[in-house]
This record gives sequence, C-alpha cells and structure tokens, in this order.
Amino acid sequence: MNTNPQDIDPLQRDAASGLRYCLRDTDGFPAGRLLLLHGVGSNETDLAPMANCIDPRVQVVLVQGPLAFGPRQHGFFEVSFQGGAPTINGAQAERSRQQLIALVRSFHAQDAKTSAHRVPTVIAGFSQGGILSASVSLTAPQEVAGFAVLSGRILPEIEPHLAPREALSTLSALIAHGEFDDKLPVTWAERATQWLTALGVPNQSRRYPIGHTLNQQVVSDFALWLAGPLGLA
Repeated sequence: MNTNPQDIDPLQRDAASGLRYCLRDTDGFPAGRLLLLHGVGSNETDLAPMANCIDPRVQVVLVQGPLAFGPRQHGFFEVSFQGGAPTINGAQAERSRQQLIALVRSFHAQDAKTSAHRVPTVIAGFSQGGILSASVSLTAPQEVAGFAVLSGRILPEIEPHLAPREALSTLSALIAHGEFDDKLPVTWAERATQWLTALGVPNQSRRYPIGHTLNQQVVSDFALWLAGPLGLA
C-alpha cells in the first residue's frame, strides 16, 4: 500500500464547493473518478496509499475535510462518543454533504468543457469519510455511480433528504467493516446493509477480522469492487 509522493498533485481548492483536495491524475481523459474521504482527525494524505491499488485509468481525488481540529487534523463534522452511541453536529454534517455534492458537480462541469462524456464517479471513505460518502450518494444518486462505506455507518439524519427509490436503484454500494471494530461496532454495518436493501440499493457487504482500521485485504476487495460501478470490469 505504498504510494509515491510525486504521483499526488499538491493540495488545491475548488471554488464552487470551497473544499480542498489532491489529485492522483491519469494520462489523458479519465475512464473513471474516485473521491476518497478520510476519517475524523486525519487529512487528505491518509488514504493516499490506496491510490496504488486503483486502476491507473481512474482519477483519484483525495478530499480534505472542511473542518480543522488541529495541525493536519481535519474532519467533516464534530462527533462525541460519550454515552456509547455517537452524537454528531448535524449542521456540520449537512454542510459537508452539500459541499461534497458541489465538488462532484464541479468535476462534472470540468468534464463538460473537455468532452461530451461525463466521467463515472464513485465516492468512498473510511469511518466519517464513509459516512459522508453514503450521505452524498443516497441524496444525490444522479451525481455518482456508487459509494463505499469502509468502517462507517449511514446517518439516520439524512432520511428527510433521501432520493426517490427509483433513483437509488441506479447506485452500487459496498459496506466493508471490521468484526472487532471498537469505535463503530459491526452492528452499524448490519444496519446499513438492512437499510440499503430496504431502499432497493444494490449492495455488497463484507466483514474482516480487524478493528477500526483498513488492511490490504479490504483495499484489494474495494479495488476489485470499484471496477463494477465505474464500468471498468
């Protein structure tokens, strides 16, 4: 899972969304696009090692969370685990959801300037990044082909914003979770799978003998799954 630093472009800012990101770009027009979102308290470089496992025809966008909690520590919303169940700052989560949708649309607008073809896009992330990936996809499925939640959950707070069932049926989803996760127990993954199935979202669910982390098997399985929604299989 090593990646060469010079393969990742410097951090840049998208004017439409206000978000900052780095690119692992492609030679020529990309065949697909993957937005990767880090977990709380991390930054855009955290998931950079995954880029080496992704098809080189795919443009990888490493997004930095809009909130700063410390030096090189970012996130998409504040969360507290006091009392067991996570309690979130709903206004921040909603703001981040809207910003991420704007970022995806900004990339689509760039596509339109250079080609009649819109690049198929998947959004995925670890922990809080996976949470926002689900929030974006389930409320704006017309913008993405699929999403992956890696050791995360689906926020019940997005229910009022869910897209119609027929629109959700176009998505592909992956729920990957560690069986020994002590931050977000595996029951959150089970709930996510049940909810997606009830919504009619085609999904795959996988469990791994790990905690609240990623390992090479998760990344490899994700890379194989990604080819499907991007139409590269």
